[in-house]
Amino acid sequence: MTPEVVGRVAVITGASRGLGAGLAVQFASAGMHLGLCARHRPNLVVKTRPMARDGRVISAEPPLRAAVDVTDHDALGAFTDAVVDRFGRIDLWVNNAAVLEPIGPLADADPQAVARHIEVNVIGVLHGSSLFARHVRGRPGGGVLINISSGSGTTPYAGWAAYCASKAAVDHLTRVVAMEEAAHGLEAYAVAPGVVDTDMQAMIRATGPEAFPEVARFEQLAVDGSFNSPAWVAEHLLAMAFGPRKPGQVTVRIPAQPDASRAR
Repeated sequence: MTPEVVGRVAVITGASRGLGAGLAVQFASAGMHLGLCARHRPNLVVKTRPMARDGRVISAEPPLRAAVDVTDHDALGAFTDAVVDRFGRIDLWVNNAAVLEPIGPLADADPQAVARHIEVNVIGVLHGSSLFARHVRGRPGGGVLINISSGSGTTPYAGWAAYCASKAAVDHLTRVVAMEEAAHGLEAYAVAPGVVDTDMQAMIRATGPEAFPEVARFEQLAVDGSFNSPAWVAEHLLAMAFGPRKPGQVTVRIPAQPDASRAR
């Protein structure tokens, strides 16, 4: 069951498509105020669920949306300030922005593509984590940081050297942040959301086995429809952040969604 989150404020990076866009829709429908950013300004038409008092609507706000490169610390910092100016505070920060390419043997990879990958997937998460930690330190009350990770952070896949390395880094940097910021009331989790049918999954399925030997497994997941929906992932993230029961560990994997609820 999703906890009561009406009026809470969340930031989601990489919110223009895929899981980030799906989380934005679900968080808004639950009543949260949102700061959404991506390399291209998110084009989502979502509003906070209307709240009524004395027979009249008192809140139904659109999100704050901006084009931000998460590798640019100053730009992400300015966006953080803009969200706080608009909504007063940030309760939940989701570092979701990530890339998958380059795919293929590391020996064949373009060094510049590898460097850009690490910039987005690791440096971008470091920037978001540090900015949110500073925000939480500067105001009363705690906060929750969720860094979107992957099973590839612990399971190696041939053809995904950069991606596996980046997600392993995300897991470990989140453990460090959890240690450093616990005294300030910040909870930090690295969450593997399971397989969600996004553009990234389409890219994987379009890759040949010579570059990614495990491609047949991901093709079969699509045939079987064995995906976690954004609604399922959002429900678990909100329960983790604001529910009474905490995971008890920093690294968390969202369970596979039951077949009966996948149509949500």
